[in-house]
Amino acid sequence: MRNPLRSAIERSIHKMTGAGAISFDDPPGDPGLLGPDSVAWKVHADFVPMIAGGVSALMTQMLHPLAIAGVWDHSNFRADVMGRLARTAQFVAGTTYAARPTAEDLIARVKRRHEAVKGLDASGRAYSASDPALLTWVHVAEASGFLAAWLRFVDPTLPEDEQDRYFRETALIAEKLGAQDIPVTASAVAAWLRDMTPELRFDDRTREVLAAISAAPVRPAVLGVFRRFVMAAGFELMPAPMRALIPQQDRPRAPGALQAMAWATPVGRWAMRDSAAKKSRRRAAAPAGTP
Repeated sequence: MRNPLRSAIERSIHKMTGAGAISFDDPPGDPGLLGPDSVAWKVHADFVPMIAGGVSALMTQMLHPLAIAGVWDHSNFRADVMGRLARTAQFVAGTTYAARPTAEDLIARVKRRHEAVKGLDASGRAYSASDPALLTWVHVAEASGFLAAWLRFVDPTLPEDEQDRYFRETALIAEKLGAQDIPVTASAVAAWLRDMTPELRFDDRTREVLAAISAAPVRPAVLGVFRRFVMAAGFELMPAPMRALIPQQDRPRAPGALQAMAWATPVGRWAMRDSAAKKSRRRAAAPAGTP
């Protein structure tokens, strides 16, 4: 007999991540871009750390004036915040777990979309979503956010050499998108983020995007409560230099947010009967050519 609570949580997770848009079942024997023994397959497997880490990454990314300009000029973030987050979740899941042809196709599609994303930022400086340096910024903020959440909510004892391996693995996807000179160790990532701080700022555009993420309508209404904790936890997970750039009055707040996410992590794992990670492990383990 199906558990109604488990089913409700699973449906909500599927809705937030746009599940069903990508097939993770075929072809048998295909290990994908990174493979089931990768650290990324482990780190990206839990929904709650991934959503908290993804929101943390987004709040970090939007402090870059060229990154926020691309969102401002070429995204309908005000009308489709949850849709944009779902598409990002699909891309991460697809490039991590899907079979190699599917992952390569997702990367090619994003590269084509990036070609049209260009313009001038608020100060008149030219930007392009295909700029290798900007792609590196987006990637490093994202990868560090995901790993920070996993370390906080799942396994804070992950050895540094395994953390380094995670950054090397995920850099392969960023390189395929066009990023260059990517830091690929935990210490190099931390130093690189600190060095980037002088280029960042919190302005009216950043404030509006943050407000849109925090207030977008969600159904059922209980997801609004969950989002409040996710936003507050995401802020706490940001690298300290970036966190300091957000004014006190604009910081997402929810008492006990980190503790709530730690509690919610095993609940999310329990609710997902057949996640992308589980499907992909079956696919990778099956003999090639299995019908």
